[in-house]
Amino acid sequence: MRTVKLAAIAALCIAASACSRDGGSSAEAPASAPADAPAAAPPAAAPPTDAAKAAALAALPAPYNTGDLSNGQSKFAFCRSCHTATEGGPDLTGPNLYGVFGRKAGSKPGYTYSDAVKNAGFVWDAEHLDKWLTDPRGFMPGTKMTFAGLHDPKDRIDLIAYLKVETGYKPAP
Repeated sequence: MRTVKLAAIAALCIAASACSRDGGSSAEAPASAPADAPAAAPPAAAPPTDAAKAAALAALPAPYNTGDLSNGQSKFAFCRSCHTATEGGPDLTGPNLYGVFGRKAGSKPGYTYSDAVKNAGFVWDAEHLDKWLTDPRGFMPGTKMTFAGLHDPKDRIDLIAYLKVETGYKPAP
């Protein structure tokens, strides 16, 4: 039943988008819009293609360049209830992870960290994230994070590779 409802909603959205004066391709405001109406936000950047993701993966340092992005995405499901990983994504129970690599622990503006994370004194990199993902409370006693840890080293490699590809990581030149 839920699938039928979702399909009906999707069809309604498609039909509604086709109702615009010119099929939605014009960047001009409709004639009835006031002259001082705010301009529409620019369209979001297109998501990276599979080829771009494969190239980003290949550019990662070992062992992350051999990561399985599909498995990493699957393991990120454990994180998704508390974290987003898209540019401009909201903070949830945990902070948005976009741009996490190279960021000082506990420093993302607008997020309230535990004292343990605020005072950690390191910059997030694959090595620190691997230790964190293994056992967050053992690695950093006093953290608010309740995740029990990801104990399989291959799963952590895949998850870190996935996060590097998805969160804007750029390898040093």
